[in-house]
Amino acid sequence: MFQIGKTIITDDLFEQEFVCNLQACKGICCVEGDSGAPLLEEEKAVLDHIYPEVLPYLTPEGIEAINQQGKYVIDQDGDLTTPLINGKECAYVTQDENGIYQCGIEVAYNNGKIDWQKPISCHLYPVRVKDYGEFMAVNYNQWNICSSACELGRQLQVPLFKFLKEPLIRKFGKDWYDEVEIIAREYFKMDVK
Repeated sequence: MFQIGKTIITDDLFEQEFVCNLQACKGICCVEGDSGAPLLEEEKAVLDHIYPEVLPYLTPEGIEAINQQGKYVIDQDGDLTTPLINGKECAYVTQDENGIYQCGIEVAYNNGKIDWQKPISCHLYPVRVKDYGEFMAVNYNQWNICSSACELGRQLQVPLFKFLKEPLIRKFGKDWYDEVEIIAREYFKMDVK
């Protein structure tokens, strides 16, 4: 493990190789699991604000789930999350013409309707951040549904931290990410570009 400021990061950021392979997994991480996507408290106001622009990108089932449960919920573990459709997929999920699950929020973002890409927990996945007050733990959440992403990452030789460069900078800032690259160069003799 390594420390950068008040974050403790797992060696997995450097040792695991990962590249999402949506053609293989079909975005199933938006469907599987026992809870919605983790949300930060400040993301509630963002969801409230952008919802009218995101609404056209959601499925009727997703809209119904949000109408019944709200734009965000407290799950069985007491965590703030996105609501689920019938206890399964995220209420914000949609599918493209190829049957790939995708975030309706991100589709609205990609179409220029909103300026917020998606919840940071989704953007960072498969990394999860847990705030313990005095420090934040940055851990890799290994899940068998991402085996195709691990395989593609190994083929392409892309370490997890490189794959997640954009969301890591979004969450922690460019200076923090620069420190990650220094660790990679110094401890793993990687050619960081």
